[in-house]
Parts: sequence; C-alpha cells; structure tokens
Amino acid sequence: MVVKGQKINDRYQIIRLIGEGGMANVYLALDTILDRYVAVKILRGDLASDEKFVRRFQREAISASSLNHPNIVEMYDVGEDNGQYFIVMEYVEGKTLKSLIKKRGALTIPEVIDIMLQLTSGLACAHNSYIIHRDIKPQNILIKDDGTVKITDFGIAMAINSQELTQTNSVMGSVHYLPPEQANGSGSTIKSDIYSLGILMYELLTGSIPFKGDNAVEIAIKQMKDQIPSICKINPDIPQSIENIVLKAAAKNPKNRYDNVNEMYADLTKCLDPEVMHQDRIVYEYPEQELETTKEMPNLNDEISSELDELENKEKSNKLSMAVVITGSIFMATLVIIGLLVIFYPKLTATKELQIPSVANKTIVEAENILKDLGFKVNVDIKEENSNEIEEGLVIGTSPKDGRTVKKGTEITLIVSLGESGFTLDNYVGKTYYEVEAMLKERGIHVVVDKVEVEDKEKYTENVIVSQKPESGTRVVEKDTVTLYIPDIVTEYPDFTDGSWSITDIETFCKTYGITLSKEYRETSAYTPGQIISQSRGKGTKVMPTTLKIVIASSPTPSEPTEKEE
Repeated sequence: MVVKGQKINDRYQIIRLIGEGGMANVYLALDTILDRYVAVKILRGDLASDEKFVRRFQREAISASSLNHPNIVEMYDVGEDNGQYFIVMEYVEGKTLKSLIKKRGALTIPEVIDIMLQLTSGLACAHNSYIIHRDIKPQNILIKDDGTVKITDFGIAMAINSQELTQTNSVMGSVHYLPPEQANGSGSTIKSDIYSLGILMYELLTGSIPFKGDNAVEIAIKQMKDQIPSICKINPDIPQSIENIVLKAAAKNPKNRYDNVNEMYADLTKCLDPEVMHQDRIVYEYPEQELETTKEMPNLNDEISSELDELENKEKSNKLSMAVVITGSIFMATLVIIGLLVIFYPKLTATKELQIPSVANKTIVEAENILKDLGFKVNVDIKEENSNEIEEGLVIGTSPKDGRTVKKGTEITLIVSLGESGFTLDNYVGKTYYEVEAMLKERGIHVVVDKVEVEDKEKYTENVIVSQKPESGTRVVEKDTVTLYIPDIVTEYPDFTDGSWSITDIETFCKTYGITLSKEYRETSAYTPGQIISQSRGKGTKVMPTTLKIVIASSPTPSEPTEKEE
C-alpha cells in the first residue's frame, strides 16, 4: 500500500493519489533529486505478480521513453521497489478527454479538428519509431487548460495487449474503441491506432460512442459487423468532408483505412476548405466484410421419391422396369459422386502450404506486412536477442525459421535484435553521480555509490565522481556492478548577502552544483544596486540540485516631474 510521504525508489516522494484504474494507480510525487513534480504510476492487482507481463511492461515502457513529442506524455523512469513496479512520467495538470466529453458532450468542430491534429501528430512520432499504442481512448488522453493534448500510457497499453483482460472496467473501457482485427485476434498494426482515432473523433463530434452493448463481447461483435452511424444524420451541420475522415479512419476493412496517420492529418488540415466541405460521401474501394455463402446441396432422397411417384402413374409392367433403371442410374451416379468426393475432397480442402520468407534486416512493421500479405499470422509478442550483425530494433529472423514450408495461416514470431550484448563504460569522473547512476540503472547495471576520504576537500565538489570501478573502456552487460566513488564532503550554501558575491559568482556556483537560479530585482535605495538582498536557501543549508532564488537590489526609477501650473 502506498501512503502519503512514502518514497518510491528512495527518490519519488508521494504527495497524493490523483487517479485509479484497473491496471494501475497514479500518484502525484516530488522528485527529490531534480526537485520537480512527477506522476508515478504503480501497477496493481494480479498484473504486478505476472512475471511475463512485468517483463513486457518494463521493456515497452523503456521503449516508449525514447519518444519525444509535445503531444506525448514524457516518460522519465521505470523500475521496481519492494515488489512495486512503477513508471515515472511527466506530470500534466489538466483533465482526461473522457471527463471533458462527459462534462460538455459534443465539442465544436474547430475544437475537434484541433484535438485530432495534435493526436495524429503525436501518433505519427510513435509510429515512425515503430511503436503502436494499441489502446487509444479518451481515458488515455490528457488535455491541459491551454488546449494542449497529451497521449499517455504507451508502456502499459502495449504490455496489456499481450494479456487476457479480465478486469471488467478495463475491457469495457477499451472495447468501445477496439479495432475489428484486434477483436478477432488478428493482432495490431498502425492502422489499428487509426481505427481507434476514428471512433474517438466520432465521439468528440457527437458526444457519444457509436457501438454500445451490455457486455464486452456484444460490443466487440458490433465493432466487427455493424456499420458506424452517420454523423451527418445526427448533426446535419457537420460537413460531409469531416464525416468522410471518420468513415475512412474507422473502416472495418483495414485496406479501406488511411495508410498512415500523416494522411489523416493532411485531410484534417483541409476538411473545412470550401472546395472539399461538400464532397460526396466516401465509397469504400474494398468490401468491408467478406461474406461467406453456403451452397445448398440437392436432397437425393427427395429426387428419388419424386421419380418413383411419377412412375406409379404408369402401367404396372413398365413402371417396374423403368423404376429399376432410373433407381439404378441414380444409385450409380451417387456412388460415382461419393467416390470423387473421397478422392478429391481432401485435396480441395487442404490448407495451402507456403515457404516462410527471410525478413532479416527489416523493421518490425515491414516484416509484419510481408508475412501478413503472404497469408501468415504474426504473433503480437516478439522475441528479443542480442546480435553483433543486425542493428538494434531490426528483425534477426523468425520462429519457425525462414525457408521452412508451413501451412497458410501459421503464426510466425519475429525475433528482433537488441544490438550488441552489453556496452562499453565511459569515463564518468567529473560528472555528478546521480545522472550517471540513472543512466546505468536504465541499462540494467547494478550501481553502488561509495564515499571516499579526500585530503584537500576544497579541490573537490560534493556528489561529483572522483573515480570508478571498473575503469572506462571496460565492457559490461546487464546485472553487472559498477561502483562510483564520490568525495566524503558536504557542500553548504554560503551567505550571498555578505557583499562579497557578485551575480556572476552566484551563477557560476549554481552551474557547478546543478542548481536552477531564479533572480528577482527589487527597487530600493537601502542597498547598493547589484547587492544581494536575500536568498531562498539559507547559509549552512546543504547544497542539492534544486532551485535557488535570490533578490537583487536595483536603483529606484526616478519619478517624472510634474508640469508647473501657469
């Protein structure tokens, strides 16, 4: 149980709970090292005890932390503390898009276009990095007071995708935006995120979701089978060009959707242009559903009975002989048909066999497309291995191995390169230990920070590394130990108000110790201009990488002379 004041990973001090969900709880916390507010998401329930899920969650969270875009919540850290698995993210002051829709209902057309432009821009960044969100819904989108939109939960969304979601609230929250291919278990592509964007845009324009039901299964079936209701019929003031964007994004058949979010972004930018506002309703190029037709086989018994009934009206002698001939013919024909079916039916119904192609050195998206186009299924989960030949993030091979002949529809697992095993240590001497420690821990290295006695303490700076073990140039792998040695000294704030410190001196001091300097100028005649009046961190206070505010004296502004009265 997480309580107020508790420190996660001996760094993130919990302030209060700000959100609860079926997968995780979110807390506002203070990063005591960098002195900033962060959001800490801690896994809850049986997910935290599922080793496979936790490994995937950590891998996906670290992968998503590489994303840098103004419309994606920045991810700072991921780890484990006493059995609690957490991710640390940018703290966004605002509300979820879902709460905004509940409060206001349908949004205005300019608002919807602005939100969708930001979402497609953010997802384009993720897709370009081969990261699929897989759980786009308004609950996972934050909107700040200034209108900035932030997509969150990349790490959790991707990890959850491999789980069977048994929590009712989690399923019901996601299934309303679930692409048909995910609903039938075919896996996800970038077009899956585009479908969810289409459903989300529908909700923003109408204030409600298009497909409803009493349970997740019922809604999922509607996602696969039912046509999306017409937005223009719900609100005739909405231009056809805008409905066409929703229809193209939320098409059942992925072939009818946008190929990428950049195309959707482009349509959003021009959908209110007069020449496109009243375009014709979109017509899909490919069938939305492949309907299976069943041919009804003739009833041989009925045919025989019919023939016999007709023969009964003839003369007795002819009837008997003709009945024998006809019945015999039908019987022989039936035997021939049965024989042919026995011989050829297995061949007609046999699953086509295909040779698995080589997808080495391809991106994950490219490899998935190649395999799916040939008729294979692609496992959502990937295997990761180190490789000295294949660049990190590219495909090494497949399981089953390429070159093998297997049945069409066989599930293929991609094996993706983690790059070379381990990495080479840099020279960390002269750097602050907490920056180096965070970097090494992120790469799976066990870090020990040890203080050492130094003779001339004035030559050293607190928290700055003086030596390391192993030395720079040493190659290390995950779970290896690196020891960072820092001087056993404590630096304290001096008295900046004693008249001996210039502003330049203070700026140099702050830069040395990683302190953020805030300056305020105050008009006064009691102090010499440029003299320090006060400081927010008192003399003798331990120096930490935080914010220091100083108040600086400035000359009073001369008052303007008044005009003499004539």
